[in-house]
Amino acid sequence: MNLADPAVKWLLDSEDPSVRYLTLTELVEEPTDSKEAITAREQIPDGPPVKTLLVGQLPGGGFGNHPYSKWTGAHWRLVSLVELSILPGYEPAVKATNEVLDWLTGDGHIQGIQQINGLTRRCASQEGNALAVCSRLGLTNDPRVKQLAESLVKWQWPDGGWNCDKREDTKHSSFNESLATLWGLVEYYRATGDLDSRKAADKASEFFLRHRLFRSCRNNEERPLETLHGSMFRAIHPWTQLHYPLYWHYDILQALIMLSRAGKLDDPRTREAQDLILEKRRPDGLWRPEGYYWAIPRKPTRLTRSNVEVVDWGRGGPNRMLTLNALRVLKAAKRID
Repeated sequence: MNLADPAVKWLLDSEDPSVRYLTLTELVEEPTDSKEAITAREQIPDGPPVKTLLVGQLPGGGFGNHPYSKWTGAHWRLVSLVELSILPGYEPAVKATNEVLDWLTGDGHIQGIQQINGLTRRCASQEGNALAVCSRLGLTNDPRVKQLAESLVKWQWPDGGWNCDKREDTKHSSFNESLATLWGLVEYYRATGDLDSRKAADKASEFFLRHRLFRSCRNNEERPLETLHGSMFRAIHPWTQLHYPLYWHYDILQALIMLSRAGKLDDPRTREAQDLILEKRRPDGLWRPEGYYWAIPRKPTRLTRSNVEVVDWGRGGPNRMLTLNALRVLKAAKRID
């Protein structure tokens, strides 16, 4: 893509240096050692989203709540920081990983994991996100990170995914729980060359490809939404609608992003999902969210409410991260010039 493209110009006009850096290096193909790319990347820690994500960080690295608190815990902030291309070894992010790793590898957490009918019932997206984050931040020498990778390989279901559904008759993996897990294994393999992780990632990729990302592998109809999460039923949006951020949820654009990172985007079974992304492009060349899984607090005290964000990712109009991701996928798939 070239600098004259209206969508590229719109992304490069962003006040967020993360968006500018990723646009330059992945869409315009500016060398990462060029002056423009280096300048943008050096500015990322001072970008508005990164600074906001780190507000309130305590000396120990956490944020005064459980690391999985939605969406203000360290777990979720780290996912956003990594997607914003924060540098490996960036100290505030590295410090925040400590309580996440202690939580996920602690005895209390491990002892709560159940096996039912020979299948490990685990919300593996939690370990998957943490594994991806730590792999991107250069922390794969930490034995707790290796433990996450080994656990995910061991917990993988025969169909290639993972699921936390404790109903005895459940034998099909969860799209929601498997996508971030695929990402974690891909990043760990990239960082370490671990072949077990690569095999598990290939198997997980095939799980999504077999379903053409959103269809039943039995009758080719769109798969019904996964509304069961723990003991609560929640209404969620169709997987063909676009969102940012996704958190533990699933949609076809996020699936294409992760399959691209796994090197599977040229599989013809991704074509229909690519077509849908192209159809959703606005006349101005941009994309807008079709649903939201987050809310902004009206008062600082409302941060304790579930699903409240610290970053305003934008509502009501085109979204830069969504547009960036759509263009990344379509460019990598050679669907746009």
